[in-house]
Amino acid sequence: MLRLTLDMDDVMANTHKKLANIVHNDFSTVYNEEQLRKSAFRDILHPKQLAKLHKIIDTPGFFADIEVMNGAVETVYKLSKFYEIFVATACMEFPTSFNDKFAWLKKHFPFIPWTNVVFCGYKSIIQSDYLIDDHVRNLNAFKGTGILFTAPHNVKETSYKRVSNWKDVSELFLPIA
Repeated sequence: MLRLTLDMDDVMANTHKKLANIVHNDFSTVYNEEQLRKSAFRDILHPKQLAKLHKIIDTPGFFADIEVMNGAVETVYKLSKFYEIFVATACMEFPTSFNDKFAWLKKHFPFIPWTNVVFCGYKSIIQSDYLIDDHVRNLNAFKGTGILFTAPHNVKETSYKRVSNWKDVSELFLPIA
């Protein structure tokens, strides 16, 4: 079986949407919620606001209730019939995220064994055939085939094959029904 590794944040979990809601409701900004959902925060927020956002992200419980990306559960389950599925999430920057992320994965993706969950920093250590990730830095270090999952912070990137949603993932990796 080929190995398919999935990133968690902004691939399986709609982390950006939660952050956009926080910025919209708790920060002083001229952007509406829709604009925030389509923008890279580093491009529109003041450095002090970015620092505040990082403190919020590093708060226990932040990752516990993030919405699952539309179609992710069903598609990953189908993929698990054809691929060995791993989840690799870079959580060393926010160490309080470990418990939340692990519990979130168990709740929403109970069919992925705990032995196939990798908490890491850079994903250059991942030995897999494919990596679906929203950050180019992870794909650059990856030795297999990298697939870029569209997110507001990577819309201008053109150096990787791109998927924009789980329907695209399904079309790329699953056989025709």
